[in-house]
Amino acid sequence: MARWYSNPSARSWRTTPAPAEVLAFHQSLSGYRSTPLTPVRSLAAELGVGEVLVKDESQRLGLPAFKALGAWWAIHRTLQDRSGPVELVTATDGNHGRAVARRATMLGLSSHVFVPDVVSDTAIDAIRAEGATVTVVPDSYDAAVAEAASYASGTRLLIQDSAWPGYEVVPQHIVDGYSTLFREIDVRPDLVVVPMGVGSIAQAAVTHYRSGSITPALLGVEPASASCVTTSLLAGELVTVPTGKTAMAGLNCGTPSTLAWPVLRSGLDYSVTVDDEAALEATADLGAAGISSGPSGAATLAGLRAARDRLDLNPGSTVILISTEAALP
Repeated sequence: MARWYSNPSARSWRTTPAPAEVLAFHQSLSGYRSTPLTPVRSLAAELGVGEVLVKDESQRLGLPAFKALGAWWAIHRTLQDRSGPVELVTATDGNHGRAVARRATMLGLSSHVFVPDVVSDTAIDAIRAEGATVTVVPDSYDAAVAEAASYASGTRLLIQDSAWPGYEVVPQHIVDGYSTLFREIDVRPDLVVVPMGVGSIAQAAVTHYRSGSITPALLGVEPASASCVTTSLLAGELVTVPTGKTAMAGLNCGTPSTLAWPVLRSGLDYSVTVDDEAALEATADLGAAGISSGPSGAATLAGLRAARDRLDLNPGSTVILISTEAALP
């Protein structure tokens, strides 16, 4: 059964936007283009709304996910303060690590990526193909993050998309990097649905829509088996939850980012959990509509379906689903 959280005061909370130079950096990259916002009329009809628009991140800067937006900006900003060669280090459930490895190779740097043992061989092979050394940690994503953090020192530079006390500068750069995704959206939505994981992309959504003139409702979605953000919101404090295996590999996280947590607590309207079956059904439905989306990206459709009866939507409403990744090969 889906778990549900609601914050009636979220839309009145205000914050400051991400730096303007982030978009300019991305626009300067040779592979940059705005990703499509695709209408899916069949979903609008099913859900009783005016429009369902899917922000399709299946092709972003030559990679099959949005992650390069954050990782590449963070690498750019962090290397400005360093001299000499460094090794880029990270932990990942898949797409973030591949983005870090790709940028390292582009810059002539080495990279070392730590992955939990639930990550598929296909995802590991994709990271290795980018030139990275890969270490498989026989434990959870949180354990892989701890291994990466322990390994990174001296000329080894940790580029992690989750924050904890004492490690928050680089993760904030990553969240700032995600702002480009939302700045590309040129419509006025009534609801934006984002997947969560450690909460960083949801943090970017809240930051964007609580710092400007457009203030839609925001719904975060995560796996029922890795519901660290929803559990924390319901508890009123940041907590860690045990994780297992889920088709939503990119969201299989046990601890929210310490940067994301206060932002989501203040500015996220709703949170809902979904199971693998619902995410896989959503993957197939988006595929039938011509949109390549893996279970972590299609989780937003599953979450919208699970929460529909609780949401203040009508036949004139515009809903945006953030689909963060391409379908798995």
